[in-house]
Amino acid sequence: MTTLLGRHARNFVCLVAMIVVAACSSPQPSGAAPYAAIVQDARTGEVLHAENADTRLHPASLTKMLTLYITFEEIQRGRLTLDTLVTVTPSAAAKPPSRLGLKPGQKIAVRYLIRAAAIRSANDAASALGDHIGGSEEGFARRMDATAKALGMRNSTFKNANGLTANGHLSTARDMNTLGRRLFYDFPQYYNIFSRRTADAGLMQVNNTNTRFLDAYKGADGIKTGFTNAAGFNLTASAERGNVRLVATVFGGASTPARNAKMAQLLDLGFKRAPSNAPTQVPPAPNYSADVEAVLMAEADPLPEVANGAGKTIRLQTAVARSPRPVTRPDAGKVAAAEVAVAAIEDSIAAALAEAMGEPPAPGTLDAQAVAMASAAPATEPAASLPAVSAPPPARPEAIAEAAPEAVAPEPVMMAAAVAAPEPGTLDAQALALTGEPTLDAQAEQFAALPADELLVTDPMQVAAVMAPAEPAAPKRNAPIFDRVAEAPAAQAVEEPVVIRLSTSSARHWGINLGQFSSRSEAERLLLKTQLAESATLNEGLRKVVQRGGGFEANFMGLTQDQADLACRRLQARAVQCFAMGP
Repeated sequence: MTTLLGRHARNFVCLVAMIVVAACSSPQPSGAAPYAAIVQDARTGEVLHAENADTRLHPASLTKMLTLYITFEEIQRGRLTLDTLVTVTPSAAAKPPSRLGLKPGQKIAVRYLIRAAAIRSANDAASALGDHIGGSEEGFARRMDATAKALGMRNSTFKNANGLTANGHLSTARDMNTLGRRLFYDFPQYYNIFSRRTADAGLMQVNNTNTRFLDAYKGADGIKTGFTNAAGFNLTASAERGNVRLVATVFGGASTPARNAKMAQLLDLGFKRAPSNAPTQVPPAPNYSADVEAVLMAEADPLPEVANGAGKTIRLQTAVARSPRPVTRPDAGKVAAAEVAVAAIEDSIAAALAEAMGEPPAPGTLDAQAVAMASAAPATEPAASLPAVSAPPPARPEAIAEAAPEAVAPEPVMMAAAVAAPEPGTLDAQALALTGEPTLDAQAEQFAALPADELLVTDPMQVAAVMAPAEPAAPKRNAPIFDRVAEAPAAQAVEEPVVIRLSTSSARHWGINLGQFSSRSEAERLLLKTQLAESATLNEGLRKVVQRGGGFEANFMGLTQDQADLACRRLQARAVQCFAMGP
């Protein structure tokens, strides 16, 4: 009996020992998080290494990258500013560490929440941003899912803004890598925050959770760490060496040193495999559906609250539904010629009205003589027994002679004339007394009264002029009558320069960037297309293509800060990538 019991006891002990040995020899310790990794060439998006890259896992605080991406979108759309005050909700203030220490009802500027979420990975700061933008944790989660889908994150679903473990809050290494690359290209003006070692977050000075890796790996400049018990130690990092930039993600690290060592191995592998010169292919703008875009516009805050109540601005919040082709600007020369012609017509009309409505000139004046000559009929009978006399024309006035020194005096005309004595007291009598010769008016009357066969003209051209039939009536003139003289050459009109481009001086030091392209022609086509579609804000901008980093950047320069900001907001409302560039 004792032997049988001892045998059973020995068998039980052996069984227990086998179970213990089997458990101890398991390849994965109990509770260890699943592992996944991916490395991409950030310039082209080419995958250089991947392992379990599409396995849905817990992203932990890598989630905050998407929260910050949406926040940057809100700033770019004009719905938020860095000085907008956010009221902390009780839900946000109750989030577990890591925390900034926010209190329910507290107001804090957006800039401090961004620094706390990006650098310290503060859960309460990320939740405060999400509640303010989405209205609630659930509303912001819907916004996160819509944005992730528009960015091409195909296997991610989100339940909160901070990344704390929740049922259904899952992502993949590939999706987080896509998000990290998007942050670099879509918001380069904010990307530097991920490489800061420390920053002022309003309530305190915060330190970067990724300092060890940033200091240890050459060329590293971001991006975000994450840790929960379910996720393990996660990291999305970016590094640049020479012309090569890589982005990589690790899920499920056993510890911070182990995770950092694995990330260093992945990036070293990527730098070995990536070509030194590859064309930069900027990812396209987020592809939001029309329904999602309408919801985003409807949820906009029209008057963001800022410190001291200053800086509240009403901004455009409706997407452009139709952009007609702009009307061609008129030619400057044609416009000037038309204006001159219109002015001449107006002057002629005014002069005619004044002459028609004016009173007749006083008797004895030159005006009265001109009117009498114009209305007098030509003599039909020649004067009898007129002696031949030589009547050269009087000397030209000095002012006219100086204005046309090159004019040649006409040959004298020999004609028969009877010089009748003018009536005493008239201008003709005064002119005869001063010069000894009759006035031009008297000569003209005598000349008109003579028949053509009694004129002796030495110049053939003058003969032709004399033999030409006389006009029915001479035109009226309101000025003294002189012989025709050569007119002074008219000064050539100097064309005024037409300004077709504004100077980039006088506060026009701003510009906008529409992305980087693999060829110059592609960048120029986008610039032209964008200027035609957005002529209201970019008509004064200078299109400029800049070759940089193996690609061609499409820029508009020569704008003011207000023009650059407004242009970017309008373009981004139509899902066109754009960011403003300051001096």
